[in-house]
Amino acid sequence: MTYQWNIRHLTAIEQEIQSRLETELNISSVTARLLVVRGIQTAEEARAFVRPSLDKLHDPFLMKDMDKAVERLHQAITQGEKILIYGDYDVDGTTAVALMYRFLQNLASNLSPLTFNLDYYIPDRYTEGYGVSTQGIDYAAEQGCKLVITLDCGIKAVEKIAYAAEKGIDVIVCDHHTPGDTIPQAVAVLNMKRSDCPYPYKDLSGCGVGFKLAQAYTQRYDLPFENLIPLLQLLAMSIASDIVPIQGENRILASFGIRQLNAEPFTGLSAIMSVASIEPKKLTISDLVYKIGPRINACGRMKSGRDAVQLLITDDATFAKKQAEEVNQHNNDRKDFDTETTKEALQILQEDPNFANSCSTVVYAPHWHKGVVGIVASRLTETYYRPTIVLTAEENGIISGSARSVGGFDIYSAIDSCHDLLTNFGGHKYAAGLSMNIKDLPEFQRRFETYVAAHILPDQQQPTLHIEAELQLSDITPSFYSVLRHLEPFGPGNPRPLFISRNLINHRDTRAVGKNREHLRLDVTDRQYAITGIAFGKADMEMHLRSGLPVDICYELDENTFNNRTTIQMMVQDIKPCSTN
Repeated sequence: MTYQWNIRHLTAIEQEIQSRLETELNISSVTARLLVVRGIQTAEEARAFVRPSLDKLHDPFLMKDMDKAVERLHQAITQGEKILIYGDYDVDGTTAVALMYRFLQNLASNLSPLTFNLDYYIPDRYTEGYGVSTQGIDYAAEQGCKLVITLDCGIKAVEKIAYAAEKGIDVIVCDHHTPGDTIPQAVAVLNMKRSDCPYPYKDLSGCGVGFKLAQAYTQRYDLPFENLIPLLQLLAMSIASDIVPIQGENRILASFGIRQLNAEPFTGLSAIMSVASIEPKKLTISDLVYKIGPRINACGRMKSGRDAVQLLITDDATFAKKQAEEVNQHNNDRKDFDTETTKEALQILQEDPNFANSCSTVVYAPHWHKGVVGIVASRLTETYYRPTIVLTAEENGIISGSARSVGGFDIYSAIDSCHDLLTNFGGHKYAAGLSMNIKDLPEFQRRFETYVAAHILPDQQQPTLHIEAELQLSDITPSFYSVLRHLEPFGPGNPRPLFISRNLINHRDTRAVGKNREHLRLDVTDRQYAITGIAFGKADMEMHLRSGLPVDICYELDENTFNNRTTIQMMVQDIKPCSTN
């Protein structure tokens, strides 16, 4: 894939802010620049950014309907009603269910003799699909539940929530997805994306909305806020895995959640960290994204999201170990399906005579495993860099699938433009799910492609590396790397900084590595200082460098520990011969 490099240039005003931060905070110009790029304008804002504080969380009662939600929850608790916690089958949904279950379970243990019954429900991806289902409402009725709390779903479940009301069941909706034209007639609908909701932060995850309900209840009834802090480890998993911005309130919540995971993880999380080979007390947000999240997601993809919830709420070490091993096996099975499906999808696209001139990708095969179509959509987006939808068959002529977008393009709006062809859809700007009748697929493909072609911008059709600063190799010191660590956790809205260093040449030992010698182990110098690094898939640059020719390198910085010696290394994103820049 060919990348365009976009080097961030500061405006005159930003340069003034950079100089002021450099002086007031006694920091390097590069560090000040990184803060400015993140929208920081004052020394006070900089200190708040690098030292997140739970005191800065917003008042949960700013959220529309929060008073109603807390009042109805308190009624259920004090009157001993049975409560069903209902969540989606992905990481956001299962962590949200686990968070609310643990919160209410803790309340029950501390409110004796006031007791209430608690149950949870995760819909089956294959027989029920996403969101609130008729089966789930029937289950609540059969179990005698008087209150259902939906988490990470429910904002579009207008008919299902009306069905629950017919059965005498009240519903509190906690969701973060984009609302439809009609808000469900629930007891309370907590969603900061409602047009009538004044809550100041709009990017909470579904688990985050559930946390705000717990926070509000704690606040209203003068319970210790400290009881909520252990729950933040579940919320950090949700934030990391659900592609929400790690800014503002999410940054605070994720920071403290990662601290909890490193200090005192729940029993089940400790077990999954062990099978994922994560060193205790050294977990990072990248571990949540690439190691923990996929394993939790694999439960809903391959078997049942209940397996994930069972792991996240258990305090039994023996059960946790066994459950973590099963979850790990689900993930291994998922990888096998993922690899095969991606291979088949690429083959279909390569044989499509119209694909080369298309702006979008819509691919379908009836036998693909529904649990991996989202992952495959991401793989195809990485390969061709186009808004992508991958579909598979369900029953009764219905097909369903997942959509993934490219930087800056709103795939939700593109799908919404075809809503009359769909039986269901939901999601957000960069990821969505949808279903339709198989007979409508050709027309959907045509209209989706037409919309994308008309709305996608030229710079959204080629991946861009957004470079924050140019570094001299002399800038890359342990103290500078320590400063970078204070900018964590990284993610959407606060990306890991990308740097560029120019006119570098081979130092001593640049060479191709890997099973098929497809990667490049770098050892480069600016003729005064040297640094090593790894460039995945860049072995084609080996001879250029070994011939003594200079290159410009775009990279992130990371630590590498080998033989008990830790050094700073480049994690290379792209390499270009100097003459082509």
